[in-house]
Amino acid sequence: MRLHEEIRELCGQKDAVILAHNYQIPAVQDAADFVGDSLELARKAQNTDARMIVFAGVDFMAETAKLLNPQKKVLLAAKGAYCRMANMLLPEKLAGAKKKHPDASVVLYVNSSAECKALADCCCTSANAEKIVNAMPSDTVLFGPDKNLAVFVSKRANKKILPVPADGFCYVHKFIFLKDVLQAKRLHPNALFIAHPECNPDVQEIADAIGSTSQMLKIAQQSDAKEFIIGTERDMVYRLQKDLPDKKFYPACSTAVCRSMKKTSLVEVHSALKNETFEVKLGEGIIEKARKPIEKMLSIT
Repeated sequence: MRLHEEIRELCGQKDAVILAHNYQIPAVQDAADFVGDSLELARKAQNTDARMIVFAGVDFMAETAKLLNPQKKVLLAAKGAYCRMANMLLPEKLAGAKKKHPDASVVLYVNSSAECKALADCCCTSANAEKIVNAMPSDTVLFGPDKNLAVFVSKRANKKILPVPADGFCYVHKFIFLKDVLQAKRLHPNALFIAHPECNPDVQEIADAIGSTSQMLKIAQQSDAKEFIIGTERDMVYRLQKDLPDKKFYPACSTAVCRSMKKTSLVEVHSALKNETFEVKLGEGIIEKARKPIEKMLSIT
């Protein structure tokens, strides 16, 4: 408790705001000024008046905050908190795909590096991917780096979707298997199953609803159901249970853990604030180019 209090004191002293993703451990969620998904956090980063942003998440999220706030000091709370899926898409791979398909629009999931974003026409999140892709002027869209999200969008967009890379994935969602969900359904027969669009297509097919983490919250809020099986990183259940205490939430898979997210603890948040470590630094050229597709996404949504 004392560490939590010291973090809040440091935030006041340093004019800092803590942004935490829904997949953070409960203690970090409780210490944050704002908890949300990628789109919510991007908007919050864009609109904050704080001098400093401490990001309890992974690298691309902190980069996004820096792109939208180049004049602010942005810190990644934990060293080595990187997104494996984002690292599956290399700038040279994307450049090669653009050369092969010069008339295609490029839509990149925010789960991508700043160098790759600099080559995109627009970014998207799992919450707005369908809307963003449908807003593109071309009939063909290069989409990366998550193949399962590309499949999800392709079923809902009147476009030809070409995933780049061909097999990009989030290991947390890829390893939520159909058997896990069926077992959870047997244990909780009255629960609705909500899947994240990064889940495998066969898991998506048996879902009662599909949505980003922010959409999961809205679905649960608006539903008459009292129990839900949640197909995403397991600590999303904590966020849902905290916001909706009168309902019950169960992880589809208890081993669905993002190890990079779990690198952040209250100790790391406190240390980042106190010592101002792990600052995100990007070149002016990259900031200028990579900010544009994010701003376009925000303008569309």
